[in-house]
Amino acid sequence: MADVPSPLATFIVGEIRRARGAAGLTQEAFGRAAGFSASHVSAVEGSTRALTMDFIKGADRALTSGGLFERLVAKLGAPSWFLPWLDAERGATQLRYFEPNLIPGLLQTEAYARAVLRLDPRLTDDEVERRVIARIERQTILSREVPPQLVVVVDEAAVRRTGDGCEKLMVEQLLKLVACAERPHVSIHVIPPEVGLHAGLSGPLSLAHMADGSWVGHLESQLGGDVLDRPSDLDTLFERWESVRNEALSRRQSLDLIKEVANQWN
Repeated sequence: MADVPSPLATFIVGEIRRARGAAGLTQEAFGRAAGFSASHVSAVEGSTRALTMDFIKGADRALTSGGLFERLVAKLGAPSWFLPWLDAERGATQLRYFEPNLIPGLLQTEAYARAVLRLDPRLTDDEVERRVIARIERQTILSREVPPQLVVVVDEAAVRRTGDGCEKLMVEQLLKLVACAERPHVSIHVIPPEVGLHAGLSGPLSLAHMADGSWVGHLESQLGGDVLDRPSDLDTLFERWESVRNEALSRRQSLDLIKEVANQWN
């Protein structure tokens, strides 16, 4: 996984160092608990060695912080408008995603996420890397002991989208989709081009079913995103979700199509 970029890395390292000191742990004792040598800890704290997600996870173990530092990276690596949806996503028991043009972030490879984020000319290289890390960290919810049920619908254009030099990147992405779709709690469906015009072409949508039985919706645009919980808004999102889901191929048909496209480029 990519290194945590500056200035986020500088902030996280400082917080880990302060927490280590408050816990009364030497670099050697901290390293033993985190799974790293004292020299490695010293190098990270001295900024002569890159901060990685493995080190952050080790710090959370050593400091019994309950994943605090992982969450900090995810929170600070995501745009502020996305944080309310990020909280909903983490607390959801069921998730529904429709994307007409791209593979949803929960299923993206690191390389695909980086390529998509680089399309925004306003983002610096550090900001891109920070958001890549945050996006990949989001995917850990799918590996929890009790993961949410995830249903994804994508337009076939998102599966076949490529360009000069992008075939390898897309093959890797499609193989990840196959691996994810073979999990019992993940279902991926593709809308074939012969469907023509459909309700989803107006844009992506997301729905999260929370532990208390409520639903939360999310709409993303070029300028940001909005979390929706008004009944009238949710009714509209559910109508559109049902419409796009009904136009999609079955789970098995979709998986076969994704494999076929991957084999064409492999």
